[in-house]
Amino acid sequence: MTVPHVHLNNGVEIPQLGFGVFQIDPADTAAAVSQAIGVGYRHIDTAEMYGNEKEVGEGIRASGVDVADIWITSKINNNRHGYDSTLAAFDQTLTDLGVEQIDLILIHWPLPEAGDFVGTWKALEKVYAEGRARSIGVSNFQSNHLNRLADECTVVPAVNQIEVHPYLTQDALRAFNAEHGIATEAWSPIAQGGVLNDPVIKGIAAEHGKSTAQVVLRWHVQLDNIIFPKSSSAERMRENFEIFDFELSPADMGFISALNRDERTGPDPDVFNYVPA
Repeated sequence: MTVPHVHLNNGVEIPQLGFGVFQIDPADTAAAVSQAIGVGYRHIDTAEMYGNEKEVGEGIRASGVDVADIWITSKINNNRHGYDSTLAAFDQTLTDLGVEQIDLILIHWPLPEAGDFVGTWKALEKVYAEGRARSIGVSNFQSNHLNRLADECTVVPAVNQIEVHPYLTQDALRAFNAEHGIATEAWSPIAQGGVLNDPVIKGIAAEHGKSTAQVVLRWHVQLDNIIFPKSSSAERMRENFEIFDFELSPADMGFISALNRDERTGPDPDVFNYVPA
């Protein structure tokens, strides 16, 4: 089964479906990553905050697939904001992953009151110019944060990774991203399982002979979101991968999008300012 690719604003292509390692114990990460690659995933999403970058690298090497054929994303931690600190954090990420170049590096959170996302972005512009990052982007940025980067910096983010699922469709922010050539990546794509028992989604799943998770992931794909569901189960990894052999109708898409409640599973980026010690 072939996973479609999304064209980023710098001409690079990213697999639309990936494998996320958020909340996977570092002790289990290498095996999970190797297993996911065996299923067919070629896109792995990690972060310094997750504490498992080193194990992601181990899992890729254990898979037997050339690292050049795997898209790797990671993120700068909240306590590494600022130009010099970000450069040091980026170097550590490459060391931990065991690579000389990363496909995508993101600012994990804007931290509008506690951080320095402009200085952090300028550091990412430097590693991008050096060719050590193929693409640079942001995570959890609102339109006002993106506008500040546009005013004070040079490179437009390739992606904005934000929380999106049927109970938080983020229509306005996704439209803003698209208008500015920024691809949307959706974290928590099934609301940490919170949408899987929704009667509307269950009805659509029954009509298509698919699971509710597959229907929600397919909804994301048809919205052009980039997704990377997490699972430690080989069966679930395969299930999440099998979403390209059916299509939701415009009516299906509308019914799912109408479930929006503006309900988050994670923090509000406008007020989230947590910096670990």
